Amino acid sequence: MFRGLLILLILTWSTLAIGQQISFKKEHTQELAKYSYRWLELNGTEQSLEFSLKNSELDNTPSLQRTFQPALAQRYVTVALLKEAREVDPKKARIEIKPRNEAIEVKVSSPSQQQAAIIQAKLQKRREEAYREYLEDHYYTQFLTPLNEKAVKPDHVRYIVETTDALIPLSQAFYNKLTEDSGAREYFNLLLSWVQSIPYDTLEDRTGSNGSGFSPPSQLLSQNKGDCDSKSVITASIVRAFLPTTAMVLVLLPEHALLGVAIPPKGNELTIIDKGTTYVLMEPTGPALLPFGQVAPTTRRYLANGQYTLERIQ
Repeated sequence: MFRGLLILLILTWSTLAIGQQISFKKEHTQELAKYSYRWLELNGTEQSLEFSLKNSELDNTPSLQRTFQPALAQRYVTVALLKEAREVDPKKARIEIKPRNEAIEVKVSSPSQQQAAIIQAKLQKRREEAYREYLEDHYYTQFLTPLNEKAVKPDHVRYIVETTDALIPLSQAFYNKLTEDSGAREYFNLLLSWVQSIPYDTLEDRTGSNGSGFSPPSQLLSQNKGDCDSKSVITASIVRAFLPTTAMVLVLLPEHALLGVAIPPKGNELTIIDKGTTYVLMEPTGPALLPFGQVAPTTRRYLANGQYTLERIQ
């Protein structure tokens, strides 16, 4: 369910403040990756941030999203099926396994129809297991699009979970810039202005790009650019380090992504309600500088039409 305050003035991108990164520097030593940023906040104030991450911890995070290639996945599954077929006594059944286009044809011939059905079911189970194994090995996952279409995309939640610990110093660097009387919203707005000012790399349709444009957090930091999926993932990792137990969701639109955080909403902050939990929305993408609780007009329309899927962040 999407809830928001009706407004008389419809915002357009031209009326929104645009993020501006003034400078970016990175330095690598034997032990540390050091980063330095300067950018402008929504009110025009110049901000700066410096932090260091341990190379040993970054090296343990996923650093590159491989492009999903159906042909390689098919080959992986075919090999797994051939190995499974070799375990069957040839006196009990004859098995033929042939890749055809994007499918794999499996034929089982046996004097016993019951035996053939058992073997066929076993091979089908192995086919499904092998496909899941391939996706997991390459940091992909299956999901349903807002149109209930089956698709494959990067496993965003897994990237968040496996990167959070390495980004604790970055999360702490934002916290250290706040005054003692600051709350979570001040933290979120500082974080959002930083990530929104990072140069934007356009997201192609995630159901057709095969993950080729997605940058894991360590790669986004190194290259200093990212698409909406990439920016939402690194933002979620930083927020998870700041609020370890607060519920969060990744909100996936047809060609966009944003986050929801389960804190009590205030004023005209936009929210999503899922299974009884209310999430305040935050849009990390940029270049528009959108404060916590506000989203772009196009995002608002997708949400109002129910064209989104949610993934809970552990």
